[in-house]
Amino acid sequence: MSGPRIGAERIHLATVDSTNKHAAELLERTEVQHGTVILADAQTEGRGRRGGVWRSMEGRDLTFSVVVLPIALPVTDQFRMAMAAALAVREAVAQEDVPHVRVKWPNDILIEERKVAGILIQNDLVGDTIHHAILGIGVNVNSTGHDEKGPPSTSIRMETGRDIDRLALLERLLNELDRRWTQVERDPPALQHDYIEQLWGRGRWLPMELDGHAVEARPIGVDRDGRLLVELNDGRVQAFGMDRLRFGPR
Repeated sequence: MSGPRIGAERIHLATVDSTNKHAAELLERTEVQHGTVILADAQTEGRGRRGGVWRSMEGRDLTFSVVVLPIALPVTDQFRMAMAAALAVREAVAQEDVPHVRVKWPNDILIEERKVAGILIQNDLVGDTIHHAILGIGVNVNSTGHDEKGPPSTSIRMETGRDIDRLALLERLLNELDRRWTQVERDPPALQHDYIEQLWGRGRWLPMELDGHAVEARPIGVDRDGRLLVELNDGRVQAFGMDRLRFGPR
């Protein structure tokens, strides 16, 4: 394992512009141990993928970042970290007795078709290996925070009808992330298998955009590089990255 247990060191802030940005600034100024968590009660400039804005309610949701220090993890294997984070969030949400929680490639968490969490990963590279990474995670716990460019949103409270102890949820999530980190380093095939098992839309024909054109495709899995494996209408099975393929509107 890479150093201390994930979550052993924590920084709890009342307000911050971005936990990912704060983590990056800490890494520039001082040594930060593996697994350090930066948690904010309020985040004023949270970001989602593709420039979206991640909104959350102060003290009601989870907005935090985790610093991880991979030992000689090649850049080509960076998707392992996305799989580990996504599976940890999915498991923590599902443990609140929420059904139909799945991972939407590459790193959103959906309840049926409603987004409940998102992950944004920043990597710092040295040559062809990852020196450190920051896993930014936002979970809609007791409100309806959302990424403006994402799918319809929900929260765990909206799904269950009860208030959720967000810090207890964080504890379970970090425990699961620590367990998944063992797979990142020692058992990537099992990690990939579990990710594919929880893949939203697997085996269903879905509207997508391929190179800017509307298509229907059926997700099958992911490859080692984190590309989505899909079956196209003509029967071909191909792998595409985020630069070429995205889910279309439903």
